[in-house]
Amino acid sequence: MDKNRRPLLAITMGDPAGIGPEVCVKALNLEEIYAVCRPLIVGDAGIVRNAIQFCSLGQALNAVEGPEQGLYRLGTVDVLDLKNLPLSRLRLRQVTADQGKASFEYVEKAIQLALAKRVDGTVTGPINKAAINAAGFHYAGHTEIYATLTGSKHYAMMLVDKDFRVVHVSTHVSLRKACEAVRKERVLEVIELAHEAVGKLSGRPPRLAVAGLNPHCGEGGLFGSEDDEESAPAVLSAKAKGILVEGPLPADTIFSKMKGGQFDAVIVMYHDQGHIPMKLLGFQYDEATGRWDTLAGVNVTLGLPIVRTSVDHGTAFDKAGEGRANPQSMIEAIKMAAALSAG
Repeated sequence: MDKNRRPLLAITMGDPAGIGPEVCVKALNLEEIYAVCRPLIVGDAGIVRNAIQFCSLGQALNAVEGPEQGLYRLGTVDVLDLKNLPLSRLRLRQVTADQGKASFEYVEKAIQLALAKRVDGTVTGPINKAAINAAGFHYAGHTEIYATLTGSKHYAMMLVDKDFRVVHVSTHVSLRKACEAVRKERVLEVIELAHEAVGKLSGRPPRLAVAGLNPHCGEGGLFGSEDDEESAPAVLSAKAKGILVEGPLPADTIFSKMKGGQFDAVIVMYHDQGHIPMKLLGFQYDEATGRWDTLAGVNVTLGLPIVRTSVDHGTAFDKAGEGRANPQSMIEAIKMAAALSAG
């Protein structure tokens, strides 16, 4: 890619029934986005136009059939119009197979464009897992879709909020299966993925830490052996490769140490171990509305042959169509995708 030009990003609008279309058009109403990339929404033009209208943004809409036709200038929203869901079939705040099918096809198209190098990176809006499964696409989430459609075998989810980063050994599996996934080979693989990705973001060798699976890291085997038998050997192997990593360390203190600047990222063993501190950090109570709102968290899939970032929130059906969704996570996801795409 020519580093003197802005990266071209395919941004999927997510489930049409949620806040995805809204946060997309709000993000694309900012000059700072166009300063770092050429954003192209992948979705349905009618639904994007509807979001522009109920948000009272006044943007023009440019429906295109390929990335090459985009204008990529502030004030005009470029949409790769797949014509998958006419506005007449939009059912806001509802889980439907039609909307699940459309949201899956947006993602599929973005991946195809990136693999063909017609775009430089991808950003995903929130999908509804029940909807895509109702449509016959049996995936646990975006990460698994990307891994399958890109043929990736070694990948991991990283959540980022400024300098607070967590990288997952497992994500969308039961807690029982998550414990079974804690194996030396997998822990080492995730340490290596985190080392590469966080190093690119920080511009220096990152300082990593591995969280214990069990209370007190198993307390010498009293509360479980996985930390001693699987995670600790993985950490030693990573150190032998020159990676700056410590652990396993007790999960009840490790995140405070990262927040205090001791680590650049924490390797977590399962979904909630990483998501809970991230969501606690990333949600804020709005006294004016009496609601909790997500802020700037970003989801990045590591180990793919293409760039993929995402918002770190769901479809928020409860506020869809009202024009009050916070676009900050989408803004940060676009900026991070632009940075990663630019190398």
